[in-house]
Amino acid sequence: MTIRVILVSAAESEASRSAAFDDGTPLTDRGRTAAAELRASGVPMRAENVRVRARRAPSARCHETAALLGHPGAVPEPALAGQDPGSWRGRPLDAVSAAEPAALAAWLSDPAARPGGDGEPLAALVRRVGTHLDHLAETVTGPLPLFVEPDTVRAALVHALGLPLPAYWRVDVRPLAVTTLSGHGGRWNLVLS
Repeated sequence: MTIRVILVSAAESEASRSAAFDDGTPLTDRGRTAAAELRASGVPMRAENVRVRARRAPSARCHETAALLGHPGAVPEPALAGQDPGSWRGRPLDAVSAAEPAALAAWLSDPAARPGGDGEPLAALVRRVGTHLDHLAETVTGPLPLFVEPDTVRAALVHALGLPLPAYWRVDVRPLAVTTLSGHGGRWNLVLS
């Protein structure tokens, strides 16, 4: 079976706008407007053209993004959640950098480091997302939109392309970025169009 996974990163939220660890903030007006413009362009696929119900990360911003893009019934999937930032949830990155420079440096350099001391390590995020992608490839055919956090897109790319874990930090995913992966027989390809 061949699956085409269309990863759509969440529209801009207050947390993403201010470079803070997400704590469930809703989309900004600018994020909503950008989502409406993307929907009008026909990207990602319209719900009526998708045979399988879209899936989404459980966050508020992914739920709102999916709804604005015409997939209000997208199924929440815990395996698609963004990285758990632990005690850094809701804090701006610059505040964490000032208060906990060693912990932040460890998180950015060691895939086993736990953000905030109690969050999810990068290695675990990539493993969780990769396992779910592989499961989808075995059970779903055709196009499947996934509305996810930017870190989920990065983790999916690292897994799908067999990249070393530090490559995660070299991928910049903007709000509403659309990334397509094609999977078949245990192999993934990045599809650029």
